[in-house]
Amino acid sequence: MAENCTRLFDFAYRQLATNPQQKCFNTKVGNQWISTSTQSYIDQANCISRALLRLGVNPGDKIAVVTATNRVEWSILDVAVLQIGAVNVPLYPSISSADYQYIINHSDAVLCFVSDEELAQKVSKIKDNTQLKAVYSFDEVKGISSWKSLLKLGENESNQPEVDLLKKQVPETNLATIIYTSGTTGTPKGVMLSHKNIVENTFMSAKTLNFEPGNYKVLSYLPICHIFERFALYYYQYMGFEVYFAESIDKLGDNLKEVKPHFIPVVPRLLEKIYDKIVDKGSNLKGIKRMLFFWSLNLGKKYEPYEKNGWWYHFQLNIANKLVFSKWREALGGNIKFLVSGSAKLQPNLIRVFTAAGIPVLEGYGMTETSPGISINDFRNKGFKIGTVGRILDNMEVKIAEDGEILVKGSNVMMGYYKNEELTNETIINGFLHTGDIGELDADGFLKITDRKKEIFKTSGGKYIAPSAIEGLLKESRFIEQAMVIGEGEKMPAVIIQPHFEFMLEWAKRKNLEFDGSYEAVIQHKKVLKRLQKEIDKVNNQLGKWEQVKAFELTPDIWSVENNLLTPTLKMKRKIILQSYSHLYNKIYKN
Repeated sequence: MAENCTRLFDFAYRQLATNPQQKCFNTKVGNQWISTSTQSYIDQANCISRALLRLGVNPGDKIAVVTATNRVEWSILDVAVLQIGAVNVPLYPSISSADYQYIINHSDAVLCFVSDEELAQKVSKIKDNTQLKAVYSFDEVKGISSWKSLLKLGENESNQPEVDLLKKQVPETNLATIIYTSGTTGTPKGVMLSHKNIVENTFMSAKTLNFEPGNYKVLSYLPICHIFERFALYYYQYMGFEVYFAESIDKLGDNLKEVKPHFIPVVPRLLEKIYDKIVDKGSNLKGIKRMLFFWSLNLGKKYEPYEKNGWWYHFQLNIANKLVFSKWREALGGNIKFLVSGSAKLQPNLIRVFTAAGIPVLEGYGMTETSPGISINDFRNKGFKIGTVGRILDNMEVKIAEDGEILVKGSNVMMGYYKNEELTNETIINGFLHTGDIGELDADGFLKITDRKKEIFKTSGGKYIAPSAIEGLLKESRFIEQAMVIGEGEKMPAVIIQPHFEFMLEWAKRKNLEFDGSYEAVIQHKKVLKRLQKEIDKVNNQLGKWEQVKAFELTPDIWSVENNLLTPTLKMKRKIILQSYSHLYNKIYKN
């Protein structure tokens, strides 16, 4: 039946025809999970389509959508919009009103849907400065048109034949969505993706992920405005999985234990936080329990796939799994078959430890511009290699340019950047997308990402520095939460660090260090600085002499999306971090 899916909304109809689910989507209301069946999902989508047509929405119109958490209304609206030939424009909930104004205007959106009162207020502030005809809210919000009013408007089925006709007329090459990249630099770019782009990438990825269609549960919690989670939702529908929407990131741990999912996608920052919490708990154990915890942890760090470490290692690992790692699996619900990590580079140590613990982590690589998948690790056919992002997906061509840039060609490559033909032509040349990432393909066909092309810099001595590789090593330290390597045009590389304050305060308590309670006091303490230097020295021992970090400064702030130092996908905004801590840069290089 896969060949019958050529447009994104076809996944829902395919599920209804071949494997209808009573628990297609599941939402927590109070203490109870409320289910939406496949049939109800499609019925509501058709109802909203009829309402949109009565509001004057035409094929090609852009509909902006922003939601604080993933929820069933988003998917219902997605089908409703796409099947009448309109375009879904998702927005991040964490961006500013000014960013909403820019994206809504740039995308030519005629309607905007929000999830709640807070987002309704943010959009309402700028509505009069846009071409929006109306703002609708999934939740009931005073003064804002409601989702329920649209369901009421669409109750009359007299224009359903018009919906059906428009649905038939939507070609697979139709523009389905414009996704504005969160961007670590500059103005957001509108990536245009067709139905074909995402549908074919879903099929490619489904062949690689080791799941058969069946009664599996998944937890949806990453922002659905990001292509990684968006693709995942289509994949789940294609596979007939039960989708449970997490209440929030804060309640993710509780929801994992309740739902007991078989699969969740992750981003590196989330996995780092899970790991840090586990290790913090282990640090608080006493006696033999503490010893066993860290023995198991160190064993996990030596993990190699396909039993390369020999029988004695795996004999010990079985003991560690029974005594320690079984509790890790329970904390994630106990049913996880594997995790897929994307969005940014993952520390190899984390892959080793979690995989050793019976929670395999498959690192992949993709971009918004490639819908998203390009490559992924897979345990089958010796397809798992730590330190790489796996082998290239089927029906895709990847080559490495002379300067090391990764070039990608395939049906998943975007249509282009909306209203930016010049940038499109700079990015897609002779059918190959220039990713901006530097990498290499090994003899076994595994792709390794070494850095971002724009982030590599030269010191004044003419030596090239690849910052992300150094940053990854630094972040393996429990004392370091974020690290940004600097030094372009300077005599040596240095690093600005956001410490892991939670762990650092715990460490300071054990060492009987006294502070006045402020992070400012923590980062100025001589013993803290001495301990950080020790961590940097450990990393420097793994680096060439020219790339060793010669100086560091600590920030008293936690870098976050809210203070605009991280993107919504938790990547560093390098230019803004450099501007925010220019005094630290000057302290390193000007003094």
